[in-house]
Amino acid sequence: MKSPLISIAALAALGSLAAPAHADTFDGPYVGVTAGWERSEIADRIEARPITGEASRDALVLGGYAGYNLKATDRIVIGAEAGFTAAVDDTARATSGGRPLAIDPRYSFDLSARAGYLVTDKALVYVRGGYANSRVRTTFAPATGAPVVTSDNLDGWQLGGGLEYAISDRISARAEYRYSDLGSNGGQYDRHQTLVGVSYNF
Repeated sequence: MKSPLISIAALAALGSLAAPAHADTFDGPYVGVTAGWERSEIADRIEARPITGEASRDALVLGGYAGYNLKATDRIVIGAEAGFTAAVDDTARATSGGRPLAIDPRYSFDLSARAGYLVTDKALVYVRGGYANSRVRTTFAPATGAPVVTSDNLDGWQLGGGLEYAISDRISARAEYRYSDLGSNGGQYDRHQTLVGVSYNF
């Protein structure tokens, strides 16, 4: 869980130390903030606990990210990005063995590679793919006794794509869609996100 935080801090430090006198928006380090909507769809099981039917939840998501762009050619941009997100009021309600089960995603990390094409000098169309991780807390209410609370880290993969537009040499805005599969525990855990973001390019 520490490596994404280290990556974000290192990229931010690199940007502050290596900022050129005149920035190329899509060449070099950047940091940004993001917000949008997400939908989680959970079925089969969560951790080791079976789920009856399917649980889903829509929520507002907020986060931040840091990364590095490299212009491989005049039109091709490649890079890497680390991100952190957390959703607001995103607890999904389900049942397990006829008893209530609450599934609360606490926060998520992702590490991904990006590749894009500059359709104009200011507009970058890109795709992304990489690793995703989510910290999830479940609360099970048995027929007798106290609720059983457990937490686990769910590993998975992420794919997405979007459009980023350079408002100035330093500031760019983006809109993108991401799909994450976090069902590494043998269950189904799909997450769909539609996000907008603003980046500062060093």
